[in-house]
Amino acid sequence: MAQYQPGHVHIERTALNKNDHSYDLNIEYEAATDPKEGRGIQFRMHGTIEGKTIDDKFFLPKDQVLPSFLMVASRKAQSYLAPHQKFETLGSPHKLYDAMFEDIRQKLDVKSGDPIKPEHLE
Repeated sequence: MAQYQPGHVHIERTALNKNDHSYDLNIEYEAATDPKEGRGIQFRMHGTIEGKTIDDKFFLPKDQVLPSFLMVASRKAQSYLAPHQKFETLGSPHKLYDAMFEDIRQKLDVKSGDPIKPEHLE
């Protein structure tokens, strides 16, 4: 099950076998300003992964949020699994992230050709 509304995504997955994993995650996000990085998106990912409660917050600056938010969220989710388990990429099965992507573009007024901070390329 997956649901989207601006500023919030809820995804739930039930393990299909003993080698698989279950999760019930909410990803909330809002435009914010970091004193060092400037405008960006503040994320809060909370819920359960394999029955373990998680509550993780992270900020991504405007020039990094769109190419990176699903990768960062997937890596954070992976950290809650046993080393032999691999967390699926959050974005792969969910078209609702297209709506989330567009919502973030609007919240930050992202346009094609916006500059990237050189230090983010290192």
